[in-house]
Amino acid sequence: MRIATSRREDDFEINVISLIDVLLTLLMFFVLTTTFVQHSRMQVTLPQAENSEQTEQHEALVVLIDRDGRYYIDNNEVLNPGLDALKEAIARFAGDDRERPVTLRADALTPHQAVVTAMDALGALGFTRLSIATTPQAQATGAK
Repeated sequence: MRIATSRREDDFEINVISLIDVLLTLLMFFVLTTTFVQHSRMQVTLPQAENSEQTEQHEALVVLIDRDGRYYIDNNEVLNPGLDALKEAIARFAGDDRERPVTLRADALTPHQAVVTAMDALGALGFTRLSIATTPQAQATGAK
């Protein structure tokens, strides 16, 4: 009697469960260690002024206007540059506190209309404590 060697071909399988675990771990690592862009760190060239008072405003609402006239409120861009959308965004971020100080940070090359629109929106909502951020003017070396 001839005994045949029944050699069974094993099916080749790839176990992907451990691969998924590794990929999810890497994904969590990259998400947690990624630094997110903060719009308040945008390069905004502030206008210069002779006298600038330094006031501590830790809880101030910051309205930033870049040189293209785009508005950012507390690091969030206002998508529609219209007055109504700006008022709605300011009201959403400020809540009911109309006594909260507001700092307006506009680029020196920002169109004047964008600054006036922001001031109109703040005035219409009842904000009275508005300050405009500036940089100190460079002192002239020559005598007058």
